[in-house]
This record gives sequence, structure tokens and C-alpha cells, in this order.
Amino acid sequence: MPALLPKTGSQRVLAVSNFIYTVGSGLYLTAGVLYFTEAVHLPAGQVGLGLGIAGLVALAVGVAVGHLADRHGARGIYAATLVVQALATAGFVLADSFWPFVLGVCTAAAAKAAGIAARSPLIRHYGGDRPQEFRAYLRAVTNVGVSLGAVLAGWAVQVGSLTAYQLMVLGNAIAFAIAALILSLLPPVAPVPTSGGPRWIALRDRPYLLLTALDGVMAIQFKVLTVAIPLWIVDATTAPHWLISATMLTGTVIVVAFQVRASRNVDSPAAGAHAYRRAGVAFLIACSLISLSAGIPAWATVALLLIAVVIHTVGELWHSAAGFEVSFALAPQQATGQYLGVFGLGAGLAEALGPGLLIALCISWGRPGWYVLGAMFALTGLAAPPAVRWAQQHQHASPTQLALVRKATTA
Repeated sequence: MPALLPKTGSQRVLAVSNFIYTVGSGLYLTAGVLYFTEAVHLPAGQVGLGLGIAGLVALAVGVAVGHLADRHGARGIYAATLVVQALATAGFVLADSFWPFVLGVCTAAAAKAAGIAARSPLIRHYGGDRPQEFRAYLRAVTNVGVSLGAVLAGWAVQVGSLTAYQLMVLGNAIAFAIAALILSLLPPVAPVPTSGGPRWIALRDRPYLLLTALDGVMAIQFKVLTVAIPLWIVDATTAPHWLISATMLTGTVIVVAFQVRASRNVDSPAAGAHAYRRAGVAFLIACSLISLSAGIPAWATVALLLIAVVIHTVGELWHSAAGFEVSFALAPQQATGQYLGVFGLGAGLAEALGPGLLIALCISWGRPGWYVLGAMFALTGLAAPPAVRWAQQHQHASPTQLALVRKATTA
């Protein structure tokens, strides 16, 4: 990262809270599923079903809680979501059968989605002139925190005992609680008054909904490094299994080092649209290289996959920067939480549906599936510029339309 700490005290409070939170997230992301299958002894099929249910529940929560953050103060709402996550995560140690597990993961997933939406007004308020750039900084911090949490989770996996896994779960919950406590150092953000229009304006903004859908399709790329490539290395190549960790580490280091820098040049919706397009091309090239890594010597596979991961991660930098820019720039000030909650629906669907799609295309189908996946990303990137132009036209027209409506109703 170009700077280790943000410029203002409020930004530093948010960054430290985010770092502690993501260390806890790294613990769970690395070994959460193993806790339920190896320590609680739930069948893998039940765990997958429960996580799928939780993902669907989370989709329904973000928009509503984002609206609450706009109307009742984002700091308190965001802190409350972290407390709920802490309590739900701590409750995992009591989940000894399917339905308690479902209740716990649904509560935790809903609180996580709510927290992402509730945090958005804080980022906009304290992010300075370029909240998008501060959001990029937080993403770099997230990668550092998750990596540290993954290292700590490795101890629990190595020991493999119920006690070790439970300590990992409780450590996760404690991290969430500390992150909430740190937010008390942040000055509260005053609620934004309503504009007098419809309550759920984000759900009526069709151009913004289109951009949400396009970003959701593009967000499937986040699962390429964590789902598709590990399975591809094991099932379709002769590469050593340590390459799985090497690809993860390569992507993480690039994001930490260059995400802020990549976001600085994406400083308008038009620039965001072009970044989407470049990202789609990068993903197409990376997917094509990955498809070529099967059936060749191990050393060549290693070289080809590492090159592909670098190109893919450059595309990830552009995609993330584009999403930060258009999601904030095209959201009205008085409804930041609600709009960012809507924008999160795309990533939520990618989280729920992406792994299955990638396995079906890239693992079950094989080489042709990688080309189809790359083409999907490229076409999505090409669709972004006209979608952004439509959203900008709608944004400029809306105040005029609203004034006409008010004039007509008062005449």
C-alpha cells in the first residue's frame, strides 16, 4: 500500500476496526466449513445446504438495513450488526445438529450483509473527497487481515481437536466484538433527512439495478482463485499441490500492494465503465491461459498458471475499482446505505451461485468451460459503458422529474 495509515483519525478508526474484523473473518473463511464437518460432525451436504440458505437470507437484509443506516445513524447500526455477528458466531459452539447450525449461520450471514450496507454511509462521510479511494484502501486492509486470520486458523486445522476448533470460533467472535467496540471512538454520523420521494428509491432505479446485475456477474471472478483454480490444479493438471497456496498468495500480495493505486485513476463513472471493460478482457485472457495448463509438463503448468493469476488479479483490481466508483458516484447522498445495500445484491448472488457455476463450467465441462467463462466476463465488461451512460442520464434527469412531479401535485 502507498500509505500504511489513512490521513484522518476517523479513517484510522474505521481501518483498525476493519482490520480486526477481517482477522476474525479470515479465521472463519479458512476453517469454518471444517469446523462444522470435522468438529461438529455434520454431513458435508447439510453444511452446503445450510450455507446456501444463509446466503439467500442475507440477500434480503442488506437493503433494509442500509435504509436504516441512512435514516437512524450509520455508526450505531453498523456497530449493532457487528455485535449480532459476534453473538451468532459464538453460538456456533452450541450448534450440535442441523437446525441450530442453520439458525446460527443465517443470523451471522444476515448480520454480515447488513454490516456491509450500514458501513457504506460511514465510508462516504469519512472518506474525504474520494470515498472510493478510501474504500480501496479498506479492501487492501481486508486482504492483510484475512491472510493473518488464515495463518491463525492453520493452527486449529493442524491440531484438529474439538477444543482447537472451538477456540478458533470464539476468537472469531471476539474479533467481531472488538471491531464493534473500536467504532465507539468514531464520531457519530447524523442521519440524512429524507428527500420526500419514494422510500425504496434504489429498487426503482432501473439503471442502477442493471449495473448491480452486471457487477454481480463480474463478481463471480472472485471465486476463480478460491474455487475453480484449486480444483483445476488437483483434477486437471500435473502441478504440485503447493501451487494452490502460491496462487492465493500471489493474488493477495498484488491486491494489497496495488488496489489503492489502481483506484486512483478510476475517478469518474466513465472511468469506472472503462475499467469494467478492461477487467473483462483481462479475465478472458486469464481464463484462456488456465485452460491451456492441462496436459502439459508440471513446470510449464506452474509458470502458465502463475502468469494467469497475475493477469486475473490485475483484472480484479480494475473490477473492484470500477465497482467502488460507480456504486458510490451513482448513489444519491441521502440514500447511500440503501443504494449500496442494493449494489451488494449482485455480489451476494455471485457468492451463492458462483461456486456451482464455476464447477459446472470449468471442472465438469473442462477446457471449453474456461473459454465460455472468459467470454461471459468479456461481454459483461463490454455491456458496462452503455449501462453507466444510461445511469448517468437517469441521475441527471431525476431531480428535474421530481421537481415536475412536485409542481404538478401542488398546482
